[in-house]
Amino acid sequence: MGQYKKIENPTFKAIPIKVRSKLLLLVVITTFIGCKETQPSAARTPTQVAPKAKVEIPHRGGGFSAMVEKKLAEKYIGVFTSKGKQDGLFPLKSTGVPTQAIVDAANAFLGTLSEEERSTVSFALTDKEWRHWANVDNGMFTRRGISIKDMDREQRRLAFGLLQEALSAKGLRLAKDIMKTDQTLRELNNDDAKFDEELYFLTVMGIPSSTEPWGFQFEGHHLVINYFILGSQVVMTPTFMGGEPIITTTGKYKGNTIFQDEQNLGLKFMQSLNAEQQRKATLSLQKTGNNIEAEAFSDNEVVDFEGIKVSEMALGQKEDLLYLASQYINNMKEGHAKVKMEEVEKHIDDTYFGWRGNTADDAVFYYRLHSPVVLIEFDHQGPIGIKGKDRNPTRNHIHTIVRTPNGNDYGKDYLKQHLARHHR
Repeated sequence: MGQYKKIENPTFKAIPIKVRSKLLLLVVITTFIGCKETQPSAARTPTQVAPKAKVEIPHRGGGFSAMVEKKLAEKYIGVFTSKGKQDGLFPLKSTGVPTQAIVDAANAFLGTLSEEERSTVSFALTDKEWRHWANVDNGMFTRRGISIKDMDREQRRLAFGLLQEALSAKGLRLAKDIMKTDQTLRELNNDDAKFDEELYFLTVMGIPSSTEPWGFQFEGHHLVINYFILGSQVVMTPTFMGGEPIITTTGKYKGNTIFQDEQNLGLKFMQSLNAEQQRKATLSLQKTGNNIEAEAFSDNEVVDFEGIKVSEMALGQKEDLLYLASQYINNMKEGHAKVKMEEVEKHIDDTYFGWRGNTADDAVFYYRLHSPVVLIEFDHQGPIGIKGKDRNPTRNHIHTIVRTPNGNDYGKDYLKQHLARHHR
């Protein structure tokens, strides 16, 4: 199954944007696995201090902030099923895919920072800053690091240069298009400053190296990329990507469109299953709320396998499902995406596909691909930034998440093995 059969995209019928009522955004809670974690504080390595906020956004987090601190106080375990952790899934090895260009891009960016800026951006590799991310707007959550908005022109160029080396052309384009949706929300919400396409923040964990572990996080409202590197091995999870509106019909970015392949290919796959397979895959025929389980602050979430087991599918259906998975994995740079897809394919018969909602051409729905080595969720969400008559899920607000189950989000299983082998 080296080549993944391409499913022809169904004809997309544009839906009108309906104005909707404001809803509190559902978030998820992330955590850290492996070795002992340090609290976000001034005692970081290299020398760091608490970030100095340059962009002032009125904060209304309240109970949400308290929940964040409580979740961060928990020891990182990882996303598992109720049967517990599967060991031996993530061996340390050389993939043969170079990462030096990412190292060089990170160092070039760090080289432009003042001492104060560097202290704001740099965190120890084991700092809980890794877990301090959320897919909510800037009025609810105080982010760390330096934002695109607060960078000068050269710093912005080099920050996007780092993303360019870490992501595929597809992934970089999607990231930028997601950021644009915050500008649209600003236009639709009386120029509300909490929506801003430049309020996306960059932090670096550890010291960029071609041999030692390190990583970075790029985070904002509807885009969170956690990127861990150890030699030639890369983990790009948790990665949250979402957006509202999905199709922009007015304003500066009129025509901006995101997540059509992820949406349409998912529906097309479900429609291609026979009646008995659809019955097994369906977790619920109803889709009346938000169903995604592993967003921000869900690092220790118990998510059981549900739906139809892929071992029951025909070869062509397995290829179609791998092609659907590749829509998410291929946001990584090509060589690293190939390594991950080989890992996903290795466990294809232990993968489950689950579905919520109906299968009409204009349906709103949730689906999940879940195996020992990958968890992918797609969810049509209720409206938040675009006001309207109800809170029912809509195709105009989408959340997705990609995680590495069994304790390797943030590369934590790799890091644990590395520290045990080389830093006793």
